[in-house]
Amino acid sequence: MKKNAAVFFAAGFEEVEALTVVDLLRRAGIETVCVSADNTKSVTGSHNITVEMDVMLDRLDFWLYDILVCPGGMPGTKNLEANEWLMRNVRATYENGKFIAAICAAPSIFAHMGLLVGRKACIYPGMEDELYRNGGVACIEDKVMRSGTIITSRGVGTAIPFALEIIAALLGQDKADEIARSIVYTEG
Repeated sequence: MKKNAAVFFAAGFEEVEALTVVDLLRRAGIETVCVSADNTKSVTGSHNITVEMDVMLDRLDFWLYDILVCPGGMPGTKNLEANEWLMRNVRATYENGKFIAAICAAPSIFAHMGLLVGRKACIYPGMEDELYRNGGVACIEDKVMRSGTIITSRGVGTAIPFALEIIAALLGQDKADEIARSIVYTEG
């Protein structure tokens, strides 16, 4: 069965985190769209790289997607969280048993929503209090953490393991391992 992913881009997103996920999911055969949370045709990241979007947030049918992905970066994370329409749909997606994922500073969004209560999660180093204050359990040394249908990761250096965990969640570990081999990715 075909799987679909939506990756959300807001002004100030972290380019490596967002584009690594888009690239690897597409390599795995997951239909992946770049969604403008700003409803603009292109979005500029925190390091002044502009990316053309596939779809605007106001035209997205959230129910078509098996996973929603929030990249980090500043002020990208804050801009995503400030979008009430996106946050309502992230919550609804989670409550309907589908996957949600966040990397770097973006796991703080899930913590603020109360979605990490009693779960293990990871976040960008130095932001652990965002998880502690909101009931999550920080896994400071882990590159990526899957807890139920929530996947979190720490930052740019963990973007590949994060994307591979999303692939494993949607298509199985064998497919994630195949993609890892194809990009000559090794743990170490």
